Amino acid sequence: MTGQHRIVVLGAGYAGLAAARRLARTAGDARITVVDAHASFVERVRLHQRAAGQRIAALNLRESLERTGIDFVRALATEIDTVAKRVVLDAGPAIEYDALIYALGSIADVQSVPGVAEHAYSIATQEDVRDLSALDGPVAIVGAGATGIELAAELAESRPGTRVLLLGSEEPGAWLSARAQAHIRRTLERLGVEIVSGAKVIEVTSEGPRSADGSMVEAAATVWTTGFRVPDLAARSGLAVDSHGRVRTDPTLRSVSHPDIFAAGDAAVIAGPGGRDLRMACATALPTGKHAADAVVARMRGREPKELRFRYVLHCLSLGRGDGVVQAVHADDAPARTVLTGRTAAWVKERIVRFAAGAARP
Repeated sequence: MTGQHRIVVLGAGYAGLAAARRLARTAGDARITVVDAHASFVERVRLHQRAAGQRIAALNLRESLERTGIDFVRALATEIDTVAKRVVLDAGPAIEYDALIYALGSIADVQSVPGVAEHAYSIATQEDVRDLSALDGPVAIVGAGATGIELAAELAESRPGTRVLLLGSEEPGAWLSARAQAHIRRTLERLGVEIVSGAKVIEVTSEGPRSADGSMVEAAATVWTTGFRVPDLAARSGLAVDSHGRVRTDPTLRSVSHPDIFAAGDAAVIAGPGGRDLRMACATALPTGKHAADAVVARMRGREPKELRFRYVLHCLSLGRGDGVVQAVHADDAPARTVLTGRTAAWVKERIVRFAAGAARP
């Protein structure tokens, strides 16, 4: 092949921007193009703050990328033509590639439970988020994972007169240590959050969520924070995917079916420590985005890409602006003994969030 090497990055979330930033530094005179349907990058890990009425920064993608010599195309990718090696867009001409990094991330799963799409809010993506602090009446948050916990604490702290309910099939923070779980519960209760554990929500109505035992929670708003899915572009384009539509990758993050395509972040199946797939998180998106970029550059220069080497370090949760939990974890993501709580944990979490944003920003 002659001429300038063309690298296309699909997606401008944590993984895509981390890949683009690494490529700008290491890919020499290759032409790098980032494609995303959004004009700006908003930190996903701060979307619960926006839902609670706080203002969060937005990064202008075109300005920030083009300052580093990266082309930006605002469009929705509708097809990957793997034979012609081009990405078809909903607006403008198709973009040809020699190497492609698939980093389209994840979106809320609003189809698996009846009524969610029609009657529930989500904070999975920037276009989903609404200012819930302005609502008059109870807010029911379904899902006691990290997103649900952080949103419940943020809303209760910013609107102390609002009734906030957190519904989950397990105890909030059930994947963490007993000490971390106890602190989460104490803090939520101190903020006035009503915790309903053992609740399996099977339907969302205009009046609120309904559980499997027939009980109903009346709410002015229901927020769905449990379950994510990925865009179906890879599956529709003929790439090898798992049952959820995530791109299957080898240890170098190369697609197992298309050697010119690499995948990173939530939209990829990536083997992790302990024989488990990496979980969806910015903590996995950033390093896998960087590794995919390194793998592309290695192949461009005729070298065999290195295998991804990854270990987990921490779980971090904010509990409002002045409290939090930082849980140390083993390499396989199992909780370790060390736990930070309170203002110290809030400070650490904020520094980690700022680092993540800096790592993604070109």
